Amino acid sequence: MTAFMIALCVGDLIGEHLYHKPYFNCMVESGNFVAPPKMASFMSPGLVGLSSPEDHPYAPSDTESDASFSALPKAAKAASIAEKHNKKKLGELYAKPVSAGEFEAEKHFYPRVLNAHIHPLVSSFLTLGNERILARYTHLNPQVNYEILEGLLKYQPKFFQWAGSDLFNVTTSSGQRQMIIVETNSCPSGQKSMPLLSELGDDHGGYGVVIDSTFREMITQADKSLGDLAVVYDKNPMEATGYAAVMADHTKENVWLVEYYEDDPNPPVRWAQGVMEIRDKANKWHSIRACFRYVTQKPWNRFPINSKTIVLNSVISCLAGGRNKMMAARAYDFLNAELDGSGLSVRVPETIRNVTKSEIPLWLDSMGGHAVLKVPYSNAGQGVYTITNKEELKDFMEEDHHYDKFIVQSLVGNASWSSVTKAGKFYHVGTIPNKKNHTFVSDLRMMVAANSNGFRPVAIYARRARKPLLRHLEDDPSITSWEMLGTNLSVKLEDEWTTEAQRLLLMDRKDFNQLGIGIDDLIDAYIQTVLSVIAIDKMAQRLMKVNSDTTKFLQDAKYPWFNQSVFDFELFEALNPDVALLQEISQ
Repeated sequence: MTAFMIALCVGDLIGEHLYHKPYFNCMVESGNFVAPPKMASFMSPGLVGLSSPEDHPYAPSDTESDASFSALPKAAKAASIAEKHNKKKLGELYAKPVSAGEFEAEKHFYPRVLNAHIHPLVSSFLTLGNERILARYTHLNPQVNYEILEGLLKYQPKFFQWAGSDLFNVTTSSGQRQMIIVETNSCPSGQKSMPLLSELGDDHGGYGVVIDSTFREMITQADKSLGDLAVVYDKNPMEATGYAAVMADHTKENVWLVEYYEDDPNPPVRWAQGVMEIRDKANKWHSIRACFRYVTQKPWNRFPINSKTIVLNSVISCLAGGRNKMMAARAYDFLNAELDGSGLSVRVPETIRNVTKSEIPLWLDSMGGHAVLKVPYSNAGQGVYTITNKEELKDFMEEDHHYDKFIVQSLVGNASWSSVTKAGKFYHVGTIPNKKNHTFVSDLRMMVAANSNGFRPVAIYARRARKPLLRHLEDDPSITSWEMLGTNLSVKLEDEWTTEAQRLLLMDRKDFNQLGIGIDDLIDAYIQTVLSVIAIDKMAQRLMKVNSDTTKFLQDAKYPWFNQSVFDFELFEALNPDVALLQEISQ
């Protein structure tokens, strides 16, 4: 094996992964080289000297691939590594203990990130604090009610304490720039892609912020005698293991780390009278008093809405909008109505909800033939379709879809081919032109966490699209609209997931300047993220009505929060009348 091949195998892979894989198979098309499982174990960090690598909490089954072909000159296929969900492991998974002192930065940040220097402007933004952010934002936006925005920044969410929003930097034909919300996610990624802020004085980075300021405050109401702590995940093991290690460091307790998949015939997680229990290698079950949830794929199939185990985030936050774009759109409308006259609003593309498949062509025509179609419950960039011509619409209409209802949103493209909406046209500001004068669409991920003191920014990263923006679609008919507008790094090819490493933009001195944004744009993105999270949290509170059935509700002194509220299924059905989703929730 050549040094070049080794270098390829141990390089960093940037981007989000939908699934992990148990052993790393490194393939080079030209050389037909495949690294066998034993070599993969050898190349994984933290395994040297372990007599039984599979018992290590960061064994190959739990770590993301460290490979990257991004240095190769070829495009997407050569710059991607396939991620396959390992069916053989299902039924044999078990929880692994993580102890204090096990956190090592190289296991939970990409090498490229560890070697990066955070941009001074980003560092300045992260250390501003809400009072200075409030002063600056209201100075530039005198129409905004100071007291209302102050209250929003101090808002303490009940169900949605940790979130990440994806935003577009857009402008109008008159040159009015602003950040708009694309979507807001519970259990967001981002820590592994965020350069360390030296002012924090430790190497935990944003992991420590979320665990120390949010999770530890939540678990104070649960006595240690009620069980252990756990991190439960179904994707992004690099960050999930990072949270577990930091949790162990900050609480000085052993933390259980466990994978939990929807299609596992013998899952290592079960629920007993509202208490989560996890299974260790010896098939012994352990009660969990508090759980950090990194389960993102239809979490309502595995987590109860009400539980005695404290869960960050509660699954109701996913149903209310954190993993449900349909309800998120409703939530934004409700909050905007509440904030009417304050100078504040959640800015989103024009959105039509609960659209049946047969209605889509009609709505598309009303937006000038350009729109974005979304499956409301997908993530990782899946279930999103940009439509700019009849062929793209035909492909969508011919595809089979599991769910019955869709979202139609106005398309943000270039000035000559964006959707026509009531508010006019929005189009992408895009990146600073490169040496070929190409401008790319980019988005910004803003992660926030909240506690009794309100919100704070945690991590930021950006992504760019695969192809540059065309002035006119007819300039190059071979380029699809998704290639110009799709920014998500996870790409599905047949039955395999790949990650396009070269499109991640870090908040470092090198990448940040490509975005063409300033500190006021970051402040605007933060304010929009906070508003969107509050909207979804308030929707979650609406969906959890007070439990008035005293015959069934007997308060347990050990779990005073359990069953105080119950899920309002009738209200949810009225707001989100999708039969397929309702069946999933009711099972």
